[in-house]
Amino acid sequence: MSNFIKNANWRYATKKFDATKKVSEEDLNTLKEAVRLSASSYGLQPYKVIFVENPEVRAQLQPVAWGQSQITEASHLLVFANITDFGDAQIDAHINNIAVTRGLPADALQGYGDFMKSKILSLPVENRNVWTSKQTYIALTNLLNAAAELGIDVTPMEGFEADKFNEILGLEALGLNASLVATIGYRHAEDATQNYAKVRKSNEELFINL
Repeated sequence: MSNFIKNANWRYATKKFDATKKVSEEDLNTLKEAVRLSASSYGLQPYKVIFVENPEVRAQLQPVAWGQSQITEASHLLVFANITDFGDAQIDAHINNIAVTRGLPADALQGYGDFMKSKILSLPVENRNVWTSKQTYIALTNLLNAAAELGIDVTPMEGFEADKFNEILGLEALGLNASLVATIGYRHAEDATQNYAKVRKSNEELFINL
């Protein structure tokens, strides 16, 4: 736990990346696994994570991400995209995955599948989309913590035009919506932000004991 707290103090939202430094394939695979193992409601993982590698596409995205330099300078750009109109097909696929992974007959899981459908499909589409979008934040947290363990910087971003990202990346046709953006790489020596003291609420202000 001492390393976790140390890493949490070390990380910050990097403002300027060193464009000459790239995250290794080995570390990238570790980060992918950390995201894959993230907790999610019912274990459904109602999202996709898109690695935007094409520099021309990243250049198109930068203006609709408030012109932030991290979009093009970081080693990798990740877009967390929630599944829109999440429904029967996704739940059935999850039930099948459970059955295959655990060696269970699908029929034995029908009750669980029906339970999930009763809770999720009763929500209006707009509410379901908000719910799936919230799930991406959990996955992002795993990315932040795993990256800090590896000494890799991450900048989580909400400062972008989701509709423009959807358009440029063709996400609507895939039933997806850009929910969160994260850039990963290594901080530039000239990024003065890395030397700022971390500002957080005190325990007394943040926590309530009842």
